[in-house]
Amino acid sequence: MDFLDTIQISASGLAAERVRLQSVAANLANARTTRTADGIGPYQRRAAVFEAVPLDEFGSLFDRELSQVQVADVAVGNSPGKAVYDPGHPDADPAGYVYYPDINMLDEMVDLMTTSRSYEANANVLDATKELAMRALQIGR
Repeated sequence: MDFLDTIQISASGLAAERVRLQSVAANLANARTTRTADGIGPYQRRAAVFEAVPLDEFGSLFDRELSQVQVADVAVGNSPGKAVYDPGHPDADPAGYVYYPDINMLDEMVDLMTTSRSYEANANVLDATKELAMRALQIGR
């Protein structure tokens, strides 16, 4: 393992967490959206699905155990939504119910905090790796 492997692993983590952050932000922004652009039902929650990908499949045994993260998919929920009785709402069904997205704001805020901490940790690893590389170059002078 070298500096470039560390940078590559951290960069993959940053990219994956960015996608996760975008999903959480979309969920928070659409928590009250009763009709999507296609007009079919309420907004459906999005969640980034991560997978580990070997960093070097042909390297040494240790190198084959190193993994980077990538986004395998952004899963879209299929919940019918939360029914709220509001007969005056323009999206109410004939019985007077409006279906809101099944998004728990507290869960989304926890996901937001976890994502930002993970992003910050990956950024700190990049900074530490850069600092170590610079010190190694200074030793070589």
